[in-house]
Amino acid sequence: MAKEFKFKGKTLEELKQMSLSEFAKLIPARERRKLSRGFTEAEKRLLLKVKDFKEGKRKKNIKTHCRDMVIIPDMIDLMIYIHSGKIFMPIQIMPEMLGHRLGEYVSTRQRVSHSAPGIGATRSSAFASVK
Repeated sequence: MAKEFKFKGKTLEELKQMSLSEFAKLIPARERRKLSRGFTEAEKRLLLKVKDFKEGKRKKNIKTHCRDMVIIPDMIDLMIYIHSGKIFMPIQIMPEMLGHRLGEYVSTRQRVSHSAPGIGATRSSAFASVK
């Protein structure tokens, strides 16, 4: 038997039926302040895309630069492409992500991998034969 998901004692169905102001009371203060101040124009466009995708009016992928958008119950089970600064990374929104920001799940920095030093980079390489 699979364990049912609960967020602060509320089931997923209850969360989806809540208004944003009711949901804001369940999340931490920083995110609650973000929701209470209202959405920017770009965030409003993202929410319209999410709504259209849920209703079936939109077939394309949802891409966004809004890394500071708080994940709300309407976004659950969607694939959203979030900009990492270079490319759009696909993220499947899970119920455990509620109340977090989109940017937390897409890193803006990549791991640095250095290769071997070139000729002349060290003192010993000055005497190496070049073929």
